[in-house]
Amino acid sequence: MTSSLAPMQLEIDIDTTLRSARRSFRLRLQYASTSPRIVILGPSGAGKSLTLKAIAGLMTPDRGHVRLAGRTLFDTTAGINLTPQQRNVAYLFQDYALFPHLTVRQNVGFALLRGWRNPGPEQQHAAVDHWLRQFDLLHLAHQFPDQISGGQRQRTALARALAAEPGALLLDEPFAALDQTLRVTLRRELDQLQQNLALPMILITHDPDDASWFGGDVLNLRDGLRAGHEDNQDDSAEGGR
Repeated sequence: MTSSLAPMQLEIDIDTTLRSARRSFRLRLQYASTSPRIVILGPSGAGKSLTLKAIAGLMTPDRGHVRLAGRTLFDTTAGINLTPQQRNVAYLFQDYALFPHLTVRQNVGFALLRGWRNPGPEQQHAAVDHWLRQFDLLHLAHQFPDQISGGQRQRTALARALAAEPGALLLDEPFAALDQTLRVTLRRELDQLQQNLALPMILITHDPDDASWFGGDVLNLRDGLRAGHEDNQDDSAEGGR
C-alpha cells in the first residue's frame, strides 16, 4: 500500500552479542530510512525482535547509536541511553501483554497513569473513551482479556499503546497469532488506522505478505545481518528473534 505520511527518519547502527552456555548470537546492523512505514522481515532467529527492542529501549546494544525523528535515543560514544518512557514510542508485544486482572477499560487507562497504580474499574477518562470507540471496544469495556477474542485483544493493546500519544508505533509480529481471515481484516484496519493518525510505524514479521501489504521500506534480516551482507561468524542463539 502507498503512504502519504511524513518521513520517520530512522537511523540505526548497532553491534551487540548475546551469549548462552552453548551459543552466541551477534546482531550487527547498519540501516537508515525516511519511510513512515518500515517492515523488518526475516525468519525466526534473524534478530528482528532484538532490533525492535533496541529502538524501544528494551535492550541495550554493546555499541552504536539509534536515532529516530531527529532525536538520539541511544549513543554509546555520547553516553546517551534514553529510557523507554523518554523515547515516546509505543511497543505492541506479540502476545499483547494485557493485564489479565484488569478489564479492557482499565488496560487502556493504564497507559495514562504514572507509576504502577491501577485505574479503578469505573474510572472515566475522555481519552480512554475515545480509543474504546475508535476500536469498537466500548461494549467490551468491562470484560477481561480472557473473555474476548484474539482480534479484540489486539485492538485493546493498540488502544492502550495509542492512548499515550506516542511518536511512533512499534509492532512485534502483530498478526502471527491470528487465523488467516482475521489477519487480512486486521491488516486492513491497521493500514487505515495508521493513515488516519499519520503515525510512523515499524513492524516486524516473518510473513512476506505483511511486507507486501504495508509497503514502505523492507529491511530483510537473516542471522543478525541485513540480507546480502557478509555471513555472521557466530552461531545463532536460541531466542535471537
